[in-house]
Amino acid sequence: MLNHIVPDFQLAATSNTTFQLSNYLGKNLVIYFYPKDSTPGCTTQGIQFRDHYAEFQASNTEIVGISRDHLKSHENFKAKFSFPFELLADTEELACALFSVIKMKNMYGKQVRGIERSTFVIDKNGILVKEWRGVKVEGHVAEVLSFIQTL
Repeated sequence: MLNHIVPDFQLAATSNTTFQLSNYLGKNLVIYFYPKDSTPGCTTQGIQFRDHYAEFQASNTEIVGISRDHLKSHENFKAKFSFPFELLADTEELACALFSVIKMKNMYGKQVRGIERSTFVIDKNGILVKEWRGVKVEGHVAEVLSFIQTL
């Protein structure tokens, strides 16, 4: 999938908007998939993207977060932590399938389907240029920012 154009897609987003991938041509885009709103790791990750948002913006880069949570949950999560970027509701797993981020995971000894924490960078031409899968939150946002600054 690397170095290929990402097919256009659209999803409902926070702030009463609809995300359309093709609207971001001309900008770099960081898409990060996370398992669930308001959980410790997902909160930490969102806060780190928030805290570095101005640096991403300075590098002509927008950020969006995606999980399978519904919009109301996203709106509450975004408001509680003042995220300056939109969260996309992928309740039908459209983007999850496009990026192959649904995996079987162990939770409390049970096998469950869930989102594998993953981050993707799409350049200003709509080409997927970098991906991280099975992300550990610590230090990840700094690594993404460092990559963005090379584009």
